Amino acid sequence: MTAATAPGGAPLDEQAGVGHPDAFQRLYTPHRMAYIKGEGRSPGDQCPFCAIVAMTDEEGLVVARGKTVYAVLNLYPYNAGHLMVVPYRHVADYAEMSYDETVEMSLFVQHALRALRVASGAHGFNTGMNLGTVAGAGIAAHVHQHVVPRWGGDTNFMPVVGATRVLPALLGQTRELLAAAWSRTEQV
Repeated sequence: MTAATAPGGAPLDEQAGVGHPDAFQRLYTPHRMAYIKGEGRSPGDQCPFCAIVAMTDEEGLVVARGKTVYAVLNLYPYNAGHLMVVPYRHVADYAEMSYDETVEMSLFVQHALRALRVASGAHGFNTGMNLGTVAGAGIAAHVHQHVVPRWGGDTNFMPVVGATRVLPALLGQTRELLAAAWSRTEQV
């Protein structure tokens, strides 16, 4: 009997002695470990969120800029339109953000919800932060809040079976669509 393998050839052998079987099935994604560990980035690399600030909106995939924060598309989106709200200041913890940064971040998240509804007709959203590497933050040194649009039936077999995300537009096209919707929606 041959052992099952994950995409990329990682073995998915049963492990004896690790507890009693339960009703949960497990989906292993060992390819994500390279991203989590920061492979391909050297310790001297500039923080990508700090680097984006100096780029044009198109080059950096920036949707909108405020006084203390900006909204940018995620390079590795969970869904089309997945964006993040990021303070300009390099700060790792939400608890260390200034009052002005915290307020503007909150207002930008609200504005992002409105813009995504206009641009894509999103039915719902996942929003949140991963603070620290152990909490899943890919860039733990610079706090950011995710806004992920969701639609009824948007979970399908492609990510589960094919380890592939289907995105209906290129990131540059998505940035243009959201930037236009951002300017058409009102910030409170």
